[in-house]
Amino acid sequence: MFFPTRIGSSGLTVILSIVAAFAVLSPPAAESREYVVGLQCDRQGPTSNVGRAICPGFHDYMALFNQQNRIPGHTINVMEIDHGYNVPRGMESYERHKAAGVMSIALYGTPHTVALTPKLQEDKILGTSPGFGSAAGANGKRFPYLFPAAASYWSQAATGVKFILDNWTGSKPPKIAYIYYDNPAGREPFPILDDLERQFGFTLQRFAVPPPGIEMRPQVLEIARKYRADWVMSHLFGRAPGVSLKEFTRVGYPREQMLGFVWAGGEADIEIAGWDQSQKYMSMQMASLGHDHVVNQEIIAMYRERNEAPPEQLLVSSVYYNRGVSWAALHSEAIRSAVATKGPNITPVDVREAMERIDGYSERGFMPPFKMTPEDHEGGGFIRIYAVEGKGYRPVTDWIQGYRDVVMKHVLSAE
Repeated sequence: MFFPTRIGSSGLTVILSIVAAFAVLSPPAAESREYVVGLQCDRQGPTSNVGRAICPGFHDYMALFNQQNRIPGHTINVMEIDHGYNVPRGMESYERHKAAGVMSIALYGTPHTVALTPKLQEDKILGTSPGFGSAAGANGKRFPYLFPAAASYWSQAATGVKFILDNWTGSKPPKIAYIYYDNPAGREPFPILDDLERQFGFTLQRFAVPPPGIEMRPQVLEIARKYRADWVMSHLFGRAPGVSLKEFTRVGYPREQMLGFVWAGGEADIEIAGWDQSQKYMSMQMASLGHDHVVNQEIIAMYRERNEAPPEQLLVSSVYYNRGVSWAALHSEAIRSAVATKGPNITPVDVREAMERIDGYSERGFMPPFKMTPEDHEGGGFIRIYAVEGKGYRPVTDWIQGYRDVVMKHVLSAE
């Protein structure tokens, strides 16, 4: 449009009137929002070897999410509180998160999840408990604001049994040894294992390891020499997985016939036993391992753009670091979806509803394809099995699930 170089007073009045009219008609630019996600963590307590890797992974993914402008014009801020794996401090951290107006909370620890589940429902705040808490929490009808959001111990037990049976070539059903940390979490898979044993006719014997789980020579000797197990399923935590690998190596039990649950296969566990002595040992995982995936590479590139070294946890503790990445991805996807559906002025209830609508999301294959439903807040209960190979891990399976009908029967009937 052409304007004369000289404008009289009357012409200027007309132009200003037009500008004012457009200012009234044009909506103001959308206000940038910062959504807060609460993160409980343990960086100094008894599970700090896990927390010091998971929590940085959570932060790094959210930083990447914001850098990539995944919610155009808006960001997500992580409010981390270190509760040291102490339940009273965990309850206090929850209240601080609630006061800060969080959209969702990443819980940390089974006892904390059990204590906070009624609070989540009372306050209508979504909480996730991936890989811990109660398997019954997958029942979204019963626990609408709790999302286990990863394979529970029930799903791990079912998938472990299916993997063993699918790979068994013996003429008789296999003898499986279930060695477990003797606490409520270690005992939680019992109903699933009992159900599957009756259904498929294999033999299963349980071997309890008392806390703190650093002495298990008698159990290992009985499994290898007296019971003569064809397969070992290991549901151990903390230092116990590494100790068990050392003991099974000492008695000559083949590592390729051992399968660990999700807390029994981190790099720190393998370091205790030794990589050379742990070759072919298998463990269940809830996210990709290593640092070759495109998501990891984007995080590394983000650090290099800042002229900073990539995070050490990603390079040497990928099992737990990558879990933190996957946990953050689910929270951010629920918030992104809520904003896309409801606009920027969302509430925690909107985020919960968006989480329950997630269908097929896997962050480009970094984690299993989650399908949340009102009946299944676990999202399908998928895991991938990896075997120790060299100084790292090799995937043995794709994302798999086992006997979902059996698992869901227990989920829907649990209190």
